Amino acid sequence: MQTHFTETQLQDPGIQRANEILRACVHCGFCTATCPTYQVLGDELDSPRGRIYLIKDMLENERVPDAKTVQHIDRCLSCLACMTTCPSGVHYMHLIDHARAYVEKTYKRPFSDRALRWVLARILPYPGRFRLALLGAKIGRPFAFLMPDARLKAMLKMAPRQIPPVSRNDDPQVFTPQMPRKKRVALMTGCAQKALNTDINDATIRLLRRLGCEVVIAKGAGCCGALTHHMGREDESHATAAKNIRAWTAEMDADGLDAIGINTSGCGTTVKDYGHMFRNDPLAADAARVSGIAMDVSELLMQLDLPEGPDQRLTVGYHAACSLQHGQKVKTFPKDLLKRAGFKVAEPADSHLCCGSAGTYNLMQPEISAQLKARKVRTLEAIQPDIIAAGNIGCMVQIGSGTDVPVVHTVELLDWATGGPVPPALNGQARRNDGVPILR
Repeated sequence: MQTHFTETQLQDPGIQRANEILRACVHCGFCTATCPTYQVLGDELDSPRGRIYLIKDMLENERVPDAKTVQHIDRCLSCLACMTTCPSGVHYMHLIDHARAYVEKTYKRPFSDRALRWVLARILPYPGRFRLALLGAKIGRPFAFLMPDARLKAMLKMAPRQIPPVSRNDDPQVFTPQMPRKKRVALMTGCAQKALNTDINDATIRLLRRLGCEVVIAKGAGCCGALTHHMGREDESHATAAKNIRAWTAEMDADGLDAIGINTSGCGTTVKDYGHMFRNDPLAADAARVSGIAMDVSELLMQLDLPEGPDQRLTVGYHAACSLQHGQKVKTFPKDLLKRAGFKVAEPADSHLCCGSAGTYNLMQPEISAQLKARKVRTLEAIQPDIIAAGNIGCMVQIGSGTDVPVVHTVELLDWATGGPVPPALNGQARRNDGVPILR
């Protein structure tokens, strides 16, 4: 794509990067075939190619975006399926991130939008606040039908029926391995996940210790910054990310780290991008060090000796989170691990398509999200799984709200298969398709 940025504009690192990305696009349109919003809405401007044109015009002309441009940018899920499909290597993620930051700085949203986004940015990244908000939403859930705004209804419906108690495993500490140490690993405990589902981190810690890892919960680490980053709130996201960088490099410089393990794939995509996010910051070198050892938990487990398990006589419907398969290019490891542990793994049709969760997307764009969820649930149920597994808490909540098939994190099944407890989500009542109870 031909661009016409001035030399002055190109002095800005963000514009310079956007120019590189725009010039890589050859208008081929392959991205439209795998873009969920284009498939749902059928509008060229709701495809990656269409958004690229809008972003180019906005940035080149230093134009204050209009409501229509912002709407099309907001409708992007950041699922990054387009990056997997693109034959030209267009780094759409960096482009859409920059466009959102530009919109945030130059466009004045309607008051209701500003208020909602402010609330989400002030609650979701903070587990304590989020837990209180979930409690309030749980109380208000029966009255969701009275809410005039579909986004408020979505927020109330998001509240789980049971809010788990705080897990003290998420506190800063060090867990010793249960066999001779192979690796020293910092586990990212996250933010929303600590309020929505404490079983995931607990299972991860048990499994890693069993396989010879010393597990560190670093003091000062917390939210990865993804939620505010994808809202275009750069200052907030970078401040949050900087805390993680400092916390993890302190561990690296003290007793050392072999890896930073991440069991929420949306967080993993962002942490692996810290090197780019901080490329012009005094923390650039440390950010690159952190990104260099960040791993999804499935990547980490592939480096350990996960024992082969007997036939579990269970079919696991594997949902590939977009941030894992497209953002991190981790596609086979979770399935390989589940098979090694003795599970039969099945994938739904169109497994490359998003479930509609996408961070805060299911709260900000509930109508489109609901359509994507319905399609994802339909394709998952069509393969008749006994259990659905995923590697991202957002996907788990999204899919779990639309099916009666139990939904668990991949690591919970691997923990169970290697001597850990039955995943609590199975609740003692889950049954296989042939009617046999799952609990053994």
